[in-house]
Amino acid sequence: MIIMDKRLYIICGHYGSGKTNVAVNLAFHFRKSQTKVAIADLDIVNPYFRTKDSADELAAADIGLICSEYAGSNVDIPALPQDMYAITDKLDTKYILDIGGDDRGALALGRIAPKIKEENNYEMLLTVNRFRPLTRDTASVLEVIGEIEQAAKIRFTGIINNSNLGEETTADDVLSSVGYALDISKATGLPVVLTTVDERLYDAVKDKIENVFPLKLQEKIK
Repeated sequence: MIIMDKRLYIICGHYGSGKTNVAVNLAFHFRKSQTKVAIADLDIVNPYFRTKDSADELAAADIGLICSEYAGSNVDIPALPQDMYAITDKLDTKYILDIGGDDRGALALGRIAPKIKEENNYEMLLTVNRFRPLTRDTASVLEVIGEIEQAAKIRFTGIINNSNLGEETTADDVLSSVGYALDISKATGLPVVLTTVDERLYDAVKDKIENVFPLKLQEKIK
């Protein structure tokens, strides 16, 4: 059983790790049992996937969305959401924070890090993808961890194994990534909190991996 009972879930990861898709799916998961749930997109640049791409679905599920006014536009400039401080002020709301894909993106988190650590009701989870060129091995992942933690001013508490090849992912791809995630866990001392899988592959791996979390893939708005 997957138990995630903190108020704040901070989802970080390198570009292409799939952290935004994970964050969106976690928001829907938490909404099944929580009255007030919101997702905050704290990317300070305009990447390919944004939480705003799921804005209609989030609104239909009564999930709040905090994001830059430029999200989903062609304007590619650093921009923080105006209401980002609600994350630390509205203590009755469960927030999932989608953090930028490198140390520059994590700088936004650094602005509210003192209050987050003072409340001490959070998990900061590193999303890793074995099939991305910059995080294919433990040494590369350790470098990413150091960069993000220094910028964010918060240390990671766990790992999400989100190894995938998009729609081409097979059950064997997911199964083969377990050792990769465990190697990172051993090197860092951080637990593997979740192994994610496309919902279409869930039945094929659910009895072979601990803490499997099925994902509905987010679609990019054309």
